[in-house]
Amino acid sequence: MASSILSDCSSCATSRLLPLRRALHPPPPRFRPGLAVILVGSRKDSQTYVRNKKKACDAVGIKSYEVNLPEDASEYEVIKHIATFNDDPSVHGILVQLPLPRHMNDENILNAVSIEKDVDGFHPVNIGRLAMQGRDPFFVPCTPKGCMELLHRSGVEIKGKRAVVIGRSNIVGTPAALLLQKANATVSIVHSKTKNPEEITRQADIIIAAVGVANLVRGSWIKPGAAIIDVGINPVDDPASPRGYRLVGDVCFEEASKVAGAITPVPGGVGPMTIAMLLSNTLDSAKRIHKFK
Repeated sequence: MASSILSDCSSCATSRLLPLRRALHPPPPRFRPGLAVILVGSRKDSQTYVRNKKKACDAVGIKSYEVNLPEDASEYEVIKHIATFNDDPSVHGILVQLPLPRHMNDENILNAVSIEKDVDGFHPVNIGRLAMQGRDPFFVPCTPKGCMELLHRSGVEIKGKRAVVIGRSNIVGTPAALLLQKANATVSIVHSKTKNPEEITRQADIIIAAVGVANLVRGSWIKPGAAIIDVGINPVDDPASPRGYRLVGDVCFEEASKVAGAITPVPGGVGPMTIAMLLSNTLDSAKRIHKFK
C-alpha cells in the first residue's frame, strides 16, 4: 500500500486538470480565466512553485500574469500591484506567493486582495468561514485542499481517524487542521512548543507534515500503516546535483516509506495537486464573475 499515494499524485492532479482543459478548449466567447502571481524575493522553493504554476496555466489555457519584485521591495509596491489586478477584469485570481520577506506584514498584503479573486484562500473572511461550522469559504487554500483531495482519491478513511498536523502556519498547517476537523477526524497539531512530538505523531492514522524542516519526521515517529502527506519542500546541499542542491520533504522518505501505508514523494507529490487546486479555484472564480456555468 505504500505506493498507493505515490503512484496517484500525478494522475490525481491530471484528472483534476482534464475538466479544465475541456472547459477552456475552445474557450467560450470572451471567457479566458486569468491568474496573476506576485513573487517577492528569490527563495528557491517559491521560484519553483511559480514556474510550475505558469506551466500549468499554459497547459490548460489560463492566461498568466507574473510580477517579480526584489527582496527589498516595499509593502506599498506589492499592494499597488494587487490593486491593479483587483481592478483588471481579465484577472480572475490573484496569488501572492508566500512566505513574504520578514519586513512585510502578511496581513496587510493578503487583506488587499479582493475576496472574489482570493484563489489562494488566505483572505481573513475565507479563513474565518473555513473555521465556522456550516459555512463555506469562497475558496479553500490550495495546498490543504490538495492534501484532502489526495486522501480522498487514495481511499484513505478520514472520519473518526486520528490525524496529526505538524506545523501551524496560516498557509498550510492551520487550514489543513480545519479541513480534517470538518471531515470528522480527531485532530492534533504538533508545533515547535509541543512536548513529546514523536509520541503524539506516532498515534496518528493520518499525518500532514508542513513545518519546513528537512527530514524532521523519522520512521520511528510513524504508526505502521499510517497515511502521510509531506508538504515540505526543502533545499539541501547536493554537490552531485547540477543545481548544487536537491529538494527533500519534512519526512525522511527512506525511513517512513518502510513503515507507512501510503506516502507522498518530494518533489512531485503535494505540489502538482496544489497547482491543480489553484487552477480549479481560478476557473471557479472566472465562472462566478462571468456567470458562466
